[in-house]
Amino acid sequence: QVQLVESGGGLVQAGGSVRLSCAVSGSISSIIIMGWYRQTPGKQRELVASITSGGSTNYADSVKGRFTISRDNAKNTMYLQMNSLRPEDTAVYYCNSYPLRGFGWGQGTQVTVSS
Repeated sequence: QVQLVESGGGLVQAGGSVRLSCAVSGSISSIIIMGWYRQTPGKQRELVASITSGGSTNYADSVKGRFTISRDNAKNTMYLQMNSLRPEDTAVYYCNSYPLRGFGWGQGTQVTVSS
């Protein structure tokens, strides 16, 4: 059973940077596409970035040019480097497969961007 553990969030000023990590129990290399999602109260969880096992990436327009997704298959870990943060990036960030494959959700990591 795959388990997902997110970490690295915190409080940061607008314009600052944060790096999130997603530790995957089991083999991340068996998950072809991994993604970072985020959710704010009252809104649906949205996919902000995805990466294939081969390293191809995709980003939501709202984060393109500011966020960078990466994965280290040997360490079973995925990352999200978040630069030039804006208050609207405030959310709980989660990692999971894309599309969802029934792994369940981790606890997420809160990122709060102050103006």
